[in-house]
Amino acid sequence: MAKNDRFQVIQTEGNGLTAPQRIILLDTATGVQYLFASSGNAGGLCPLVDRDGKPMTWDT
Repeated sequence: MAKNDRFQVIQTEGNGLTAPQRIILLDTATGVQYLFASSGNAGGLCPLVDRDGKPMTWDT
């Protein structure tokens, strides 16, 4: 795996300028999914969790 291939984009919504952008990322090393949200100059990243608070993973 190349150094820049660790994260893959699973889904995107919005464009970040006229509508907030939401991106679901997959960490291919751990299988954990993350939500990245941005609007203008602000943004944030957090892991997606299930109802028990455990990280959501991608089953391959």
